Amino acid sequence: MPRLAANLSMLFTELEFLDRFDAAAKAGFRGVEYLFPYDFSAEEIRTRLQNNHLTQVLFNLPAGDWAAGERGIACLPDRAGEFREGVSKAIEYAQVLGCKQINCLAGIAPQGALPRAEETFVENLRYAASKLKSADIQLVIEAINTRDIPGFFLKNTKQALEIVEAVGSDNIALQYDIYHMQIMEGDLARTIENNLASIKHIQLADNPGRHEPGTGEINYDFLFRFLDQIGYQGWVGCEYKPATTTEAGLGWLASYGQ
Repeated sequence: MPRLAANLSMLFTELEFLDRFDAAAKAGFRGVEYLFPYDFSAEEIRTRLQNNHLTQVLFNLPAGDWAAGERGIACLPDRAGEFREGVSKAIEYAQVLGCKQINCLAGIAPQGALPRAEETFVENLRYAASKLKSADIQLVIEAINTRDIPGFFLKNTKQALEIVEAVGSDNIALQYDIYHMQIMEGDLARTIENNLASIKHIQLADNPGRHEPGTGEINYDFLFRFLDQIGYQGWVGCEYKPATTTEAGLGWLASYGQ
């Protein structure tokens, strides 16, 4: 069974953010991830991690004005300066939290500017990969389905691998989200196995609904065994929306001995 991390931006949301660390540990999770830490001091988050013996698995680079609908700025040609400032800020947090992986959200591509958006994305990723490598932090990028986020620039595994090749760094890899890629490409097991060397983090949710495993069409019994069989060594982030409450939806963990 892979190591599971609770995504605190999706789970235990009935609690204040810092209290979600306690709830995650109580539920049996050994690691946590979330969208962003930046609304809190790194020191107070570190205290919650240490008190609960939790590993900080991953968080995202600053991604623009989330409340206004922005979903990343890495592909936006006029935001390169802001992106670089965000890389520095993320490194500061990661070093305090002991976090060894940071995800970069590409963002929603400007209409009519796809070639320039790709060029900008690659340039920004080269910068981030280099800066993060100097801090001993792995950079990952995530393809996201365009049903949930229309216009998102990075859409599937093939495109993500092409971007990684264009960046040309040994410090960039994939974050493979099972839910998003079930919608965009399917063929989950084969895709993961064929690209295992390039996948450093995995996230899960069932489809449809983006709820907990066992509520939809994805065969997680098979996928968890398969990840063990092919030797996946990373974490799996539980980034799903509980069908009812977080606590009521945690029954699936018991069936896997968690």
